[in-house]
Amino acid sequence: MLALLLLLVSFTYVSPSYAANPALVDYAELVEKLTPAVVNISTKTKPKKIERQQLGLPEENPFAGTPFEPFFEQFSQGLDNLQTFPRESLGSGVVISADGYVVTNNHVVEGADEIIVKFNGATKASRKEYPAKLVGRDSKNDLSLLKIETTGSLPYANLGDSDQLKVGNAVLAIGNPFGLGGTVTSGIVSALGRNIGQGPYDDFIQTDAAINPGNSGGPLFNVAGEVVGINSAIYTRSGGSNGIGFAIPANTVKMVVGQIKQHGHPVRGWLGVKVQQLTPELATSLGLKDDVGALVAEVVPNSPAAQGGVQTGDVILSLNGHAIAEMADLPRTVAEAPINSKATLSVLRNGKPLALTVTITELKDDEAAEAPPAPESSPDALEKTGLALRPLDATLRERLNLPPSLRGVVVEGVKRDSPAATSGLQRG
Repeated sequence: MLALLLLLVSFTYVSPSYAANPALVDYAELVEKLTPAVVNISTKTKPKKIERQQLGLPEENPFAGTPFEPFFEQFSQGLDNLQTFPRESLGSGVVISADGYVVTNNHVVEGADEIIVKFNGATKASRKEYPAKLVGRDSKNDLSLLKIETTGSLPYANLGDSDQLKVGNAVLAIGNPFGLGGTVTSGIVSALGRNIGQGPYDDFIQTDAAINPGNSGGPLFNVAGEVVGINSAIYTRSGGSNGIGFAIPANTVKMVVGQIKQHGHPVRGWLGVKVQQLTPELATSLGLKDDVGALVAEVVPNSPAAQGGVQTGDVILSLNGHAIAEMADLPRTVAEAPINSKATLSVLRNGKPLALTVTITELKDDEAAEAPPAPESSPDALEKTGLALRPLDATLRERLNLPPSLRGVVVEGVKRDSPAATSGLQRG
């Protein structure tokens, strides 16, 4: 009787689906096919002289003509030979074409004087190293495109369509965690469209496939063997994987790579507004039914938005039919719009729908992307919200006993019966 009971228990323990098809959880054949295209990336940064300005030292001796003059001269001369330490870093990458184009994270190669790409082949002959040239980089999306020169064709992986991903899809991460070399982890897509505060164009794939330091720049594959993301960041308190990793979508990678190949740098559209998140409280104060859209907090003078009639207080709902559900949607949508193209903006002004036509121009390096406004007060802001604000500077931090790293603004005044007062905000 006991033997029969144990037998029944063993039968109920085995997963029927696994018993019928063990290949459901066996990635060996897929990994064997994909690994040759995944590379280790090592960088070296040469020592550089540290200038006086970087140390906060004046060019002229401030003690000239005093007894302290020779002491300062001796002190500053001792600092003239200071250099930065040489740095080395390790990361991952993936070859995306047979002629040697490699994608990795910008933070893996940023500032490097020498970049080496190493293949993880199954044989010693296939474990080759190549010097790589930086073709271009995109710091806002944390991507860099490298090129290695070789006479033969290289193993490569295809960039897939990340828009087809669904939460729950199985994925594989291959990379160089902690410098160990080719390592494979598996998991699923945990979430899509994540904004982690890294930049104005955040649109990350979240996965529970283990990603650790050194995986940065490596590929995230789907089970069809396509690159659906480039692993970029992790959420961790220990420095290791907590099952929350983030990858840049492959469609973003394709767009950036194409622009770098054509122009040598990413090309993005510019509208010329600074926006903020439309909260339920703000929506109520503006007489809106819901908190959908991006609230225009500032319009840059002579920008496409200004020329198209966009005003402070407008709520942008869509651009060329692409819905703007929240503030973070606008920078990505504008960035992807064709340069010098006419775009239709759907906005709410004083609660009434309005269609505006703007001409999208190219975002220059010295122009901010559509982002929250600078922390300062204006008569317009005071009138609409009832808040008088002041940037949190070093003097205020000291006065309020706040940590040096804290950023924000200080409420200097609250207008009576304003939305700010109703929300409970107070001076200080």
